[in-house]
Amino acid sequence: MATFAPTKSVSEILKEGGGAGEMAGRQSKDEYRKMKELEEQRKEGTAPAMVDVDTGRDINPHIPQFISQTPWYVGSTGPTLKHQRPHEEREQHLSGLTEWYKRGVTSKVATKFRKGACENCGAMTHKKKDCFERPRNQGARWTGDDIAPDDHMQPKLEFGYDAKRDRWNGYDPSTHKHVVEEFQKLEETRKMVKAQMMKEGEGAGEEKAEGEDEGEEKVAAVAVPAAAEGEDNAVDDEDKYAEDADMAGVTVDMDSRTRITVRNLRIREDTAKYLYNLDPNGPYYDPKSRSMRENPFAGLPGKEAESVKFSGENFIRYSGEVMDANEAQVFAWQARIKGIDVHALAEPTKLEALKKEFKQQKSGFKDEQKQAILDKYGGE
Repeated sequence: MATFAPTKSVSEILKEGGGAGEMAGRQSKDEYRKMKELEEQRKEGTAPAMVDVDTGRDINPHIPQFISQTPWYVGSTGPTLKHQRPHEEREQHLSGLTEWYKRGVTSKVATKFRKGACENCGAMTHKKKDCFERPRNQGARWTGDDIAPDDHMQPKLEFGYDAKRDRWNGYDPSTHKHVVEEFQKLEETRKMVKAQMMKEGEGAGEEKAEGEDEGEEKVAAVAVPAAAEGEDNAVDDEDKYAEDADMAGVTVDMDSRTRITVRNLRIREDTAKYLYNLDPNGPYYDPKSRSMRENPFAGLPGKEAESVKFSGENFIRYSGEVMDANEAQVFAWQARIKGIDVHALAEPTKLEALKKEFKQQKSGFKDEQKQAILDKYGGE
């Protein structure tokens, strides 16, 4: 940055008058050269930096001149960056994070109806059209009974751009307490149900295995809930996660005593199709579409198509209704060549009707041709 040079308005320059001679021009050039040398020395660190006359702190010499130069309308006696800092008189005082509208109502309840209060409930802070209480047959204005407490006088808050769009603005963390309490109640209920199920299961097993009487079974099963509550955290976590597990095609034992948690997404025993044949000249495997069209066991002795697990994906293109769809497409192309306007995808019903009619005519023509040959040459 350049050294400090006071800026003057046009009126001040005109008041000072001339001084625009040859000597003044030489002096200005010399002063400019000295200022540039001093600026380079400050950037190199050989000369002390300029000091802000307002704050007393050093000014970074690498700040550009158009930022550090004080405008003429600010009026400063020395180098300063005051014009780059926010002006307190222009700052807008916004509401803080702890300021928000008051919830609920006050504890102030009147004993009789007051002039200007709500005609329905008797509160002083709103009118009848803004009342949220149930409309009464006879309002508090006429009965003077059951007057509702007054609402809070809400403060006038000023919010900035971000505060207006903050979805958590005014959130009270204490309101989350009821969610925690509900979760704790559900967890306690789940443990009780689990202990009861284990109690019933063990009672039935003991009756079947040992044949004890009912009195002894009840006494032996009393300590089961306490043991259930003292299970390891790992077992509880497995039970919790296994209940939420939803895996298509995998059966999971839901008995908590014999269940093991299954976390893999596919059966690891299935061999990938590209591992069936590792020959460099073998069938091509497309990693992007994960397809291998040819049979990887083709030409291998003892690997017939009936005994292998995977025989390529080309057979899918020649099985099922694929052949019928291909025949319909070929028939549509041939009909288009003959001058019949039909499309296999746009008009499938029309194509099917034409194809059916063509087959009937073709079979009838063959029958007629066969009968004509038999009439002419015989050989029935």
